[in-house]
Amino acid sequence: MLIAVIPAVITGGITLAGILIANGKSQAVTETKIDELTREVREHNNFARRVPVVEEQIKVINHRIKDLEDAEKHDD
Repeated sequence: MLIAVIPAVITGGITLAGILIANGKSQAVTETKIDELTREVREHNNFARRVPVVEEQIKVINHRIKDLEDAEKHDD
């Protein structure tokens, strides 16, 4: 009976070691993906904050262009 238990314990130990190694690698991959997603979210948030500023600048530019066009029509 002891002869049957020893190989089972060795096999169980090897299996456990394999699982621990695989979980470590899986966790590293997960952490890398989370870091990448965090970077992308920060980039998106920065872009989302800047869009209203750009929209306002475009409104001002369009107004100035219209004023210049109106002034040019009056000069003719």
